[in-house]
Amino acid sequence: MKKRVSQILLLAMFCLTSAVASAQGTVARSGNVSKSATITAINHTTRVVTLKDAQGNIEDIQCGPEITRFNELKVGDTVTFSYHAAVVYQIAKPGDKTTAAAGPAMTRGQGVKPSGAVTQQHKATVTIEAIDAAAPSITVKTADGHKLTAMVEDKKNLEGVKVGDKVEVTLTEALMVTVDAAKK
Repeated sequence: MKKRVSQILLLAMFCLTSAVASAQGTVARSGNVSKSATITAINHTTRVVTLKDAQGNIEDIQCGPEITRFNELKVGDTVTFSYHAAVVYQIAKPGDKTTAAAGPAMTRGQGVKPSGAVTQQHKATVTIEAIDAAAPSITVKTADGHKLTAMVEDKKNLEGVKVGDKVEVTLTEALMVTVDAAKK
């Protein structure tokens, strides 16, 4: 869990380097990555699907019992994995009430072929420990005492931010998987 929180904070620090912030506003940054591959083999006994992407990379994927429509997969089908991540952070004033992070949730697709999505949210509050406008960089401390320093790409992001400010960071992740029938 500590490693995961550190990853969240590093991602948030990356966002601090490239988003334009205002001291009382909320800053958000998001991105998407998609990858498609073709099913080249299916082992129904072990529930392993072999995928091959456009570059010829081959990967075996173990499909657990939560994949309830496993038997509908066919060799030649195209599987697309779409990952979306969004980071939101804002200056938190003392006494501000914030919402809790949403835990993992799974949604099954209702289409002709199997599909679904898994979403999860992580939250952390960090304290600004140091600001170096000359570099420019910022150092924050997590609730468990870890310190992280990151370069700030746009100096405007440092305007209105001061040592001691608490910054709430929320990372929302979603992985969508869709299957399309083989092209004839």
